[in-house]
Amino acid sequence: IQLVESGGGMVQPGGSLRLSCAASGFPFSSYIMTWVRQAPGKGPEWVSSISENGWTYYYADSVKGRFAISRDNGQSTLFLQLNSLKPEDTALYYCAAGPYNPTTPPIGQGTQVTVSS
Repeated sequence: IQLVESGGGMVQPGGSLRLSCAASGFPFSSYIMTWVRQAPGKGPEWVSSISENGWTYYYADSVKGRFAISRDNGQSTLFLQLNSLKPEDTALYYCAAGPYNPTTPPIGQGTQVTVSS
């Protein structure tokens, strides 16, 4: 399994970013996909998950209404649109194949999101 995250950066509060996760080495369209984030000094936090066909998705309360998860099974790519960003959204964001499992270490290098004025 290979997962390569991109799209992070530094933005001001209220800004937006679109994260991508390019997947390979497994049948992407057969897997629930998940975004997880980890802020400095804190443990991993589940952000969002999406069903195999992209029709069902779930969000943590902390991001509901601001973030949007989607996927392109033809391109084996997972996305996360981040809107109305807050300083507390600052974290390393990474994607995972399957439902959230806090004991599973990240596969990719993640992409850093920093929200600061």
